[in-house]
Amino acid sequence: MRRRETGILGEKLAKDFLRKRGYRVWETNYRCPEGEIDIIAEHKDYLVFVEVRTKKSLEFGSPEESITATKRERLRAVASHYQQTHSNLPQLWRIDVVAVELDQKGKPSRIELIENAVGDA
Repeated sequence: MRRRETGILGEKLAKDFLRKRGYRVWETNYRCPEGEIDIIAEHKDYLVFVEVRTKKSLEFGSPEESITATKRERLRAVASHYQQTHSNLPQLWRIDVVAVELDQKGKPSRIELIENAVGDA
């Protein structure tokens, strides 16, 4: 499985995982000049921006450990851009991470939601 295929599978698994937990998915793969976010959803009173990280091996760390300070800044910038260019959004918002680990056969061995994983700067 190539890196892109791994990412696509992880995003699909994450979307299904979030829906089962009551998230209402609004958009996927939102792109703007500041970057890209995998999933934009609504959960309870929150607008939630979700970064999905998928790994087939823990050789270089867990999925959530792969989010660098630069990536966190970019996620905040994308969230800000989205809020400035869309109306009627929930006042509360956060950035969550869904960590997906796949076994050697490409089956999920762990899917974990980390709420508010990327806080304010």
